[in-house]
Amino acid sequence: MARWPALLLLLVATFAAAQEPQVANGVLLVAKPGLPDPRFSETVVLVTRAPDLQTVGVILNRPLRMTLSQIIADESLTRNYTGPVFFGGPVMERSIVALFRSEREPAAPAFHVLKGVYLSMHPGNVERLLREPREGYPNYFRLYAGFSGWAPSQLESEIERDSWYVLPASEALLFRADTAGMWEELLERTRGKRAALYSSP
Repeated sequence: MARWPALLLLLVATFAAAQEPQVANGVLLVAKPGLPDPRFSETVVLVTRAPDLQTVGVILNRPLRMTLSQIIADESLTRNYTGPVFFGGPVMERSIVALFRSEREPAAPAFHVLKGVYLSMHPGNVERLLREPREGYPNYFRLYAGFSGWAPSQLESEIERDSWYVLPASEALLFRADTAGMWEELLERTRGKRAALYSSP
């Protein structure tokens, strides 16, 4: 149990910034092997801290076989989108969440997860992205069905029980075209970090 504060250091330090307006506060959760919840087994989750201290995020490496038109009935929103939809998590699975790049703060509410990167399920953001697609949009935004959520202190409790590794988030990972092998790659990265830590004098 003495390792718990060290494991949470990155999580706590990053989320502390959420108390300040428009400070990016996204980190990655990497599921540890054997995590019993099948919804999160072998997943990589981008999470951010909400102002009410709940933690919300989306699973990055679970692409769905469903198309956007199978989730949203409005053809005016779906006809221009041919990219994948990912399973974001078990909360509100029929709701669309967007992870997107923006040089300016969006007009509609959104979580600021990295510099120039936002997460939102607000229709004002999602519909704008779908109605005004930019060239090369797969690298401009990504869509998720549903999201993941934790009550205050719930995630910290799960980390204490050895369910997750915590790593910094990067824009390259968030918008990586092929998410196959992402979990294995990040798992090896965490093992490398731990080996370096334990071998330090």
